[in-house]
Amino acid sequence: MSTLPAKTAPVIRQRLRTADIDEHAACLFDWKQHYDQLSPGIFAGEFEEIVFGPVRLFREGMNQTVLESGILPAGSHGLAVIAELDGDGWFDGQAVFPDSLLLVHGGERFNFRTPRQHQLLAAVIDTARLCDYARQVEHHDPADELGRQGLPGAAPGRAAAYRAFLLTLFTAVRATPQMLESRFMQRAMEQALHGAILEALGGGDGQMPAPARLRQTIIERARACVNETSGEPLSVADLCMRIGVSRRALQNSFQEVLDLNPVKFLRAMRLNGVRRALREAGPQGNTVGDIAARWGFWHLSRFAADYREMFGERPSDTLKKAMPGL
Repeated sequence: MSTLPAKTAPVIRQRLRTADIDEHAACLFDWKQHYDQLSPGIFAGEFEEIVFGPVRLFREGMNQTVLESGILPAGSHGLAVIAELDGDGWFDGQAVFPDSLLLVHGGERFNFRTPRQHQLLAAVIDTARLCDYARQVEHHDPADELGRQGLPGAAPGRAAAYRAFLLTLFTAVRATPQMLESRFMQRAMEQALHGAILEALGGGDGQMPAPARLRQTIIERARACVNETSGEPLSVADLCMRIGVSRRALQNSFQEVLDLNPVKFLRAMRLNGVRRALREAGPQGNTVGDIAARWGFWHLSRFAADYREMFGERPSDTLKKAMPGL
């Protein structure tokens, strides 16, 4: 196993301020967008974007009322949520509210008359990959959810959860941009994004809970999967596909049997994996950062805090015990 995760293709990250409406529209270069300013005054905008593989995340804000018209690339879907709103807006003829979700179909024109002051968060994903995820991980066909037009009805809690999820992604990448160099992190982020989009749209509601014996079997098989792939970080979606259960069944099983969600379980398994690797480290120049990154930990200060909370010592202390000469 190499000391560092495999590299990915280059990613796009940009964060900028705009002072012209056409300059702002050009930020989303492949959307065939056209913006017209409707309210008087000096335009000021901000735009932030993260692109990796088939995933595009962006955050934009403007201080003027703008009429937006555009077309996403065919084979994609976009889902946006309002982050800030001052004034009224209309999306494809429907009023926009703070908890509105804006669903855009690739290849179809959309029209958005923005509020005078607003900020929104959005994700654009490959439709086929989202559908594959839904069928393999959620055990659900998302055709109904993705077939909706304009502003799909969403409970405020779902919109808030989706908004918080996107904000968390932006915060994590700003703090640790090198995390996008890891194929594991890219895959895990794309899978988590697919899950968040389906959850926001209400996909998979009404699934029946698994029987008690099956829940225990799911836990046993999950632990076996982790042990069989020692040294290869797994995501929740990976577990679902390997075991053959839905994400909701996995979540419920972990909560009922272990009083722990799958994310925390996998983090604990990865922390244990790091600890074993630190204790077995030889004099080959391995650092705590190298070993942590190999197990999918890129935010080193957070990793160190989690490690110390779990094991009562710093990861560097564990490494020093393995190599007394340090």
